[in-house]
Amino acid sequence: MTVRRRVAVVFVGIVALSSAASCDRLPGKPTSAERWKAATEVTDFYQLYGQNCSGCHGADGHLGAARPLNDPLYLALVSAATLRAVIAQGVPGTSAPAFAQQAGGNLTDKQIDILVEGMRSRWGKAENFKNVALPPYSLHDASTLGSGPGDPQRGAVAYQTYCAQCHGKDDSGGSKGGSVIDPAYLALVSDQALRTAVIVGRSDLGMPDWRAHIPDRPMSPQEISDVVAWLASHRQAELLSQGTQSTERR
Repeated sequence: MTVRRRVAVVFVGIVALSSAASCDRLPGKPTSAERWKAATEVTDFYQLYGQNCSGCHGADGHLGAARPLNDPLYLALVSAATLRAVIAQGVPGTSAPAFAQQAGGNLTDKQIDILVEGMRSRWGKAENFKNVALPPYSLHDASTLGSGPGDPQRGAVAYQTYCAQCHGKDDSGGSKGGSVIDPAYLALVSDQALRTAVIVGRSDLGMPDWRAHIPDRPMSPQEISDVVAWLASHRQAELLSQGTQSTERR
């Protein structure tokens, strides 16, 4: 091969390599991060949260229709295992769907782990609650620790003491909050969601937690269970009423 031919071959090779390298810099060409991925391959927390959670829980974890997840107190109260179970399995009887593929959802186990770990690492501040005696998360936990089952009659008294100033003494809503016995509301929430709301409040909407209703007088675990039992009793009463009306129409 002549010297001139060798030079020509090298030149063509350099041009080809240069052209290939420049393809990644073409105007409008998506970066590797922007290129399409299968839904099961998404591992970015914010993308997973935005696609699966933000519609109910808010764009940044608060100010959504459902409970804020960007709430350090809530994340201190609920365990990682419980949070994972709620995401994976949903909450039967409510609008919270199951996201795990095994339950008919679209998220892999790894993606659910990314959501749980991302919420806790970005939005949780467990160190702020090291010296706070948190109430039992669930009624089962409360019973294990010695509290009795919730009593609706005692709950009616506790409601007037701790809740009526915001939600109304006649249970129809007040100046700071709507009715918490409205059938439409109770149909959308579980007993555990009611309990969580009583304990944690809604920091994004100004609803106080179990410690702040009355200065220096936090609600006891028993009072929390009693209020929840009273609230839930209105759901049961509504269901019985609907059943009676249905029977009368037959």
